[in-house]
Amino acid sequence: MDCIFCKIVNGDIPSYTIYEDDLVKAFLDVNPDVNGHLLIIPKKHYKDLFDIDEKTLMHIFETAKKINPILKEKLNTEGLTLVQNNGLLQEVKHFHLHLKPQYKEKQRILKPEEIYNIIKE
Repeated sequence: MDCIFCKIVNGDIPSYTIYEDDLVKAFLDVNPDVNGHLLIIPKKHYKDLFDIDEKTLMHIFETAKKINPILKEKLNTEGLTLVQNNGLLQEVKHFHLHLKPQYKEKQRILKPEEIYNIIKE
């Protein structure tokens, strides 16, 4: 399988990992729309919402709830948008949930490495 997200899970491609456990990995998007834009993916390959099991799906949303306070504390976010695409809009055919922080004022987009260092300090 030539899935970029599976390669990230396997460690073949590096990532700026914010959170990881037995089921999921959360890492910063390499082409962020906003500072702190990250993805939560299941470690097991599921194509989309219609392929993933309920337990893993719920765990992904529970992980989003765990990550939100970190984004609030470290990046001073004011809200969070969750986005999950299927079919035509899905660039990578491996289920993933985008977490896109919201800010009161427009932010200059920083490199993922810079955001990673802020979150991990």
